[in-house]
Amino acid sequence: MNRNVFILAFCQAILFSGTGLILSSSALIGNELAPGSTWATIPLAIQYLTTMLVIFFVSYLMKEKGRRYVFVRGAFIGSIGLLTASLGIWLGSFTLFALASLLIGVHTAIGQFYRFAAAEAVSTDYKAKAISMTLAGGVLAAFIGPNLAVFTKNMLEYVFLASYLTLFLMTLSVVWMSSKLDLQAIPDEEKEIRPLWNIATQPKYILAMIAAMIGYGVMNFLMTATPLAMQCHSHTFDSTAVVIQWHLFAMFAPSFFTGDLIRKLGVLQIMILGCLLLITCALINLNGTSLLHFEAALIFLGVGWNFLYIGATTLLTETYSSNERSKAQGMNDTFVFATLTMTSLASGASVEHFGWQTINLYSIPAVLSVCLGLIWLIARRPGRHAAQI
Repeated sequence: MNRNVFILAFCQAILFSGTGLILSSSALIGNELAPGSTWATIPLAIQYLTTMLVIFFVSYLMKEKGRRYVFVRGAFIGSIGLLTASLGIWLGSFTLFALASLLIGVHTAIGQFYRFAAAEAVSTDYKAKAISMTLAGGVLAAFIGPNLAVFTKNMLEYVFLASYLTLFLMTLSVVWMSSKLDLQAIPDEEKEIRPLWNIATQPKYILAMIAAMIGYGVMNFLMTATPLAMQCHSHTFDSTAVVIQWHLFAMFAPSFFTGDLIRKLGVLQIMILGCLLLITCALINLNGTSLLHFEAALIFLGVGWNFLYIGATTLLTETYSSNERSKAQGMNDTFVFATLTMTSLASGASVEHFGWQTINLYSIPAVLSVCLGLIWLIARRPGRHAAQI
């Protein structure tokens, strides 16, 4: 494996380990510290809102200072955020715990560019595979994050305090690892830089961005709501952690071969398959609330997200030149995290007011709209092999 891709995969693994721990515990911590359950997912929403607000700036900062410079500082900011969250748990302060999400959100924003950096570190033919292998770092996260929450939950007097302190130390290791990156500056192509409007109104760009928004949004909506839904249906935290663990594994394990599937079958076909898997997840959840239902549904949710998100990222990289990448990538991820912010804000209240089955039902039309858009894009491409991009 390319050395830079290996380092980026490690950084991604630690970032997603934090995601796994936070997803397993944040809503439950919020439920304990906040005035009511409706506020339980507010810290997670703040994290995504911060990511949305700074991601465009991060993209331009990387262009000016270089990716390594920003990656190192982003990991340091994230570690300070996790230390602040630990302090919030220790003091029983919901406000401090929520404010820590601002710093964690900055790190999350910067971490979104690991996959783009990997794509730029290899030749054009291996872009999809580099993106996949970087996201494959999340396989480690599938086991580290939730298990870290389970094994360290009650290690100290305050629940989950040891979990966040451990994650703080792990994130410090990313500061050191990212400093070892040797990413060459990508020379700008000798092309006129198009206005952002011209880039963003390409059908391929629009579809790639909407697919990432809905694919990530639906996945986040259901995943964030799962711990609360399982608690409502009398499942233990240990069971919840296992469900999240297998969900994260399903999100990232396919990354070892998703890039090859895209090269062989075509990116649009893999994205359609991802849509069908997300719909299957919702149908399973509509059919029951046993532990087996939650496990099976979130496995389909993870694989579906993997196919749709890697496909959308690969499709997006084909819509801009190297000298347009900052604004093209920044705009895409800004809209993706706007969606994540809204779904995080809505998930806790939706479970309480509408119920688990209703929110699953509402997710189906959104995913179907992406599937129809992909079919339309295939249909408008002439030639027998035109759909294989």
